[in-house]
Amino acid sequence: MTKKPTKTAAPSTAPASANGPAAEGPEGAPASNRATRAAERRAAIVEAAMEEFIARGFAATRLDDIAKRAGVAKGTIYLHFKDKESMFEELVRIVIVPVVARLTTLPPPAGSVRDLIETFASNFLKEVIGTRRGDLVRLIVAEGPRFPSVADFYYREVVSRGITAMRALIELGIARGEIRQKDLARYPQILVAPAMIAVIWQSLFARHAPLDAQEMLRVHLDLIFGERRTT
Repeated sequence: MTKKPTKTAAPSTAPASANGPAAEGPEGAPASNRATRAAERRAAIVEAAMEEFIARGFAATRLDDIAKRAGVAKGTIYLHFKDKESMFEELVRIVIVPVVARLTTLPPPAGSVRDLIETFASNFLKEVIGTRRGDLVRLIVAEGPRFPSVADFYYREVVSRGITAMRALIELGIARGEIRQKDLARYPQILVAPAMIAVIWQSLFARHAPLDAQEMLRVHLDLIFGERRTT
């Protein structure tokens, strides 16, 4: 009796990736897809957290409400954040820190120091007044005394960087003879005072007495640098 030849498996017709098969997780999903979905869930949680914090305040915001708004299970939040505080810190890093970072990376001014400060401050007012950034700043001002760790984080990540950058610009202005009051370098907070006043005024008194923040900034800089000469 002749022995039948053994059949061999047919070669696969599935197209092969140039770099080999994509890495898959235990559920068979490509790692890149899982990472994308995780990033999307994290972004949704952060967005929901911002809405809840602004609507309810830091103290009254619950993780259950954030999860519901984000459309995720409460347990999913703990895959991304340790607690409510770390979630708020992420908000500050995403929403506010980049604005201040632009100040700390400004090149030496080709024109006057005043021009550089005025341009940055004007952009800052536009990006903060009447925006979610302004809401977060007001939230920190209102609840920071009850949550020192939140205030400490904001000081490290935002305030200290802004103060350092402003002091450097003031010292440059003094060296160039643009600023006569040399003690201003000891109190750079004075330079950014209009921004804080505008943020707080917007939420408390704007409906009674609207504030032109840009014009207030111009008057403030006139007091520091002297009035601009008109030709």
